[in-house]
Amino acid sequence: MTTLPNGHDSRVIDASCGSAEHTGRRSVRLSGASRVNIPMPDGPVRAAEFFSDRVPQRRAAHSQVRTNVDRRLRVMKFGGTSVGDASCIARVVEIIRAAARESNVAVVVSAMSGVTNKLVEAATLSQAGDREGVAAIFKELRARHEAVATALIHSAAERKRIGRKIREIIQEGDALCRGAILLRELSLRTRDAISSLGERLAAPLVAAALADLGVASEATDTTELVVTNASHGAAEPLMDLTGERCKARLRPLLQRGVVPVVTGFIGATVEGVVTTLGRNGSDYSATILGAALEADEIIIWSDVDGVLTVDPRLVPGVCRIPEISYREAAELAYFGAKVLHPKTLRPVMRTGTPIWIRNTFAPERPGTKITSTGASSGEGVKALTAISDVTLITVGGPGMLGVPDVLGRTFKTTAAVQVNVLLSSQSSSQNDVCLVVSSALADRTVEGLRREFAPDLVHEKGEHVTFNPNVAIIALVGEDMRGVSGIAGRTFGALDRENVNIIAIAQGSSGCSISFVVARKDMRTALIATHREFQLGARNPQTVSIASD
Repeated sequence: MTTLPNGHDSRVIDASCGSAEHTGRRSVRLSGASRVNIPMPDGPVRAAEFFSDRVPQRRAAHSQVRTNVDRRLRVMKFGGTSVGDASCIARVVEIIRAAARESNVAVVVSAMSGVTNKLVEAATLSQAGDREGVAAIFKELRARHEAVATALIHSAAERKRIGRKIREIIQEGDALCRGAILLRELSLRTRDAISSLGERLAAPLVAAALADLGVASEATDTTELVVTNASHGAAEPLMDLTGERCKARLRPLLQRGVVPVVTGFIGATVEGVVTTLGRNGSDYSATILGAALEADEIIIWSDVDGVLTVDPRLVPGVCRIPEISYREAAELAYFGAKVLHPKTLRPVMRTGTPIWIRNTFAPERPGTKITSTGASSGEGVKALTAISDVTLITVGGPGMLGVPDVLGRTFKTTAAVQVNVLLSSQSSSQNDVCLVVSSALADRTVEGLRREFAPDLVHEKGEHVTFNPNVAIIALVGEDMRGVSGIAGRTFGALDRENVNIIAIAQGSSGCSISFVVARKDMRTALIATHREFQLGARNPQTVSIASD
């Protein structure tokens, strides 16, 4: 249902009807076209009298629809910290209201900060049979969302409607967990259904808060929009079907000047089964919708001033990067930069849609623009990033001499156990290979590799598949790095001066990044030394900030 300003409903009047009583603000369908919100007079009135007296209003409504068709379209995504509580949501709706004055706006929202973690915890507790723990989590989530509704929505009727919606979603989650408790089993499908509830709770709150400020809005579930495969927990969109549904469902709203408030992170299979795009997948939702709707730009509102030269929690004196390319942003995301979801850029690489990274808590700041070509700095290295929650796995040793196709079998194994390799390197003999994977997937990878090579090493002593969890990857990223000599040498020199040892190194075929492995204890030192060596803090000096919440 479209939420109208001040909590009024959207009752439809057929122009061909007889007489009826109508009061307040109503939504009128004109000649079978889109609904147009027209204030109705108090007391009984015949439909014929109403329309004959208000032809100018009718023409004005059609004129507004034509105007909306011609306006630019922005897709705006707000992350969990941006909608973390009532005051944050109030800030968000002001940003949306200001944007809606000059363009059409479609909004994608994440769950309120911390909510998805709570839902995943509830799912885990249900698998363990902890009914009391699950009940406590849902009680807390219900109270939190109802408190936000009370703070933001002035209309008693609208608060009642939103409260009912919150209770329905909480009850749905509780029922899913009860099923898992009975079975002592939690399928990926059930986990997706439970973890998707946070966005479904947040979107109606944001839509109602917009309506309370006089901005027509409609909460829309992306299960109606984003069609995905059945890979629960990391679903991929089927873009042709998604495009058709987005245009059919959202374009009529935009043409009427209604702001769709869409749940991020979620999709559904062709059969309608709920899926999720992966943690922090609301960024991905925004670019999927932006590409599907052929948006003019996508703005990802977060709690940072844009893409920074390095994580400011690790290195002092960082700077905002005014503009970077899709490829640079993809490399940064791949190697751990938190500002983007790794898959975010896929949909827009085909459309060329620019993406902005802006700070919800400092909306006056310009942010970072991500485009197909970016902007050349002429200096080579543009940014650094690091991942610490990784494990280095080594396949090698004397017993591996003569073992056929070590490299090919290693990657065949990682593919079979569905593990993404972040970095790899090999010796010239091809019998010693090292690779870095997420620590959460290390045990699975090691077990798979040991099974793969066990027949070749049955008579060998010692372990030929070893692992080291105390490492980190650091990546240097820059579109111009291919044309600048000496970058690797300067990096080695800077690290040598700080007594930081490089364990492994790799360079991507694109020439856009160089990544290397160091001991985890040396990660911060290596970042500071490299940031200083390439003077990244001096190129665009300014104050940057990160919201405390």
